[in-house]
Amino acid sequence: MTDSPTQLALREWRRHLAHPQTLIVVAGVGVVLGLVGPFDTDDYLRLLPRVLYWVVMVLATYVTGYVVGALLDAPLKRLGQWPTVLLGGLGMGVAISAVVVTVNYATFAYVPDMQDLPQLVATVMAIALVVNVVLTLVLTPPPQDATEARAPAPILSRLPIEKRGALVALSVEDHYTRVFTTKGEDLLLMRLSDAIRETEGVSGAQVHRSHWAAFDHVLSARRTGDRAVLTMSTGLDVPVSRANVNKIKEAGLLPR
Repeated sequence: MTDSPTQLALREWRRHLAHPQTLIVVAGVGVVLGLVGPFDTDDYLRLLPRVLYWVVMVLATYVTGYVVGALLDAPLKRLGQWPTVLLGGLGMGVAISAVVVTVNYATFAYVPDMQDLPQLVATVMAIALVVNVVLTLVLTPPPQDATEARAPAPILSRLPIEKRGALVALSVEDHYTRVFTTKGEDLLLMRLSDAIRETEGVSGAQVHRSHWAAFDHVLSARRTGDRAVLTMSTGLDVPVSRANVNKIKEAGLLPR
């Protein structure tokens, strides 16, 4: 059975949170804030309760932001990197605001009134948005040239030099396999199964008994009854059989 995006996100969250480095960093931030006592918490809480308050606050908001960000990533990622970062940051801000209000109520029996609540939510959303943008800038590796990022698929070495572009698709034609690249197409005397074995390094899958598609070159996917059709970057349409629709769903090319 294929895991849903929610199950995958929760599993990843458990692995991440259980990592000792994560726990040390989160607890360390909480302790530092507890010692400093920002937002007048040093006026309301003694040292140990204050440290506990900030450790709980940092842990709760961190976990909430991480899980919400992971859950929003799958449905938003088709919009592009920066729309995903911005909308994800705003979504995390709303969820974290609810956590802040809950922790403050449990600690101080305080709930902001309707005049203060919008300012609190706006402030937390702004912080979450800035943090999400900064983390994206810091953690996203610089773009690499395609030739530097990974070696070309072995099957490309069988093509004429002028047609050795990025691999787009493979299709069966009698006893031949037609190879589609960003620089053209060519027929090779080989079985599709053998050709697929030579697509190493390219993210893709056999989506039909007669067709293989590179996922990075799918411009759009549409359902046709219980089957589907992939439109590739070259304009080629690749059919997806009913038995293989789940493959493109798992790749995020079709909604589940």
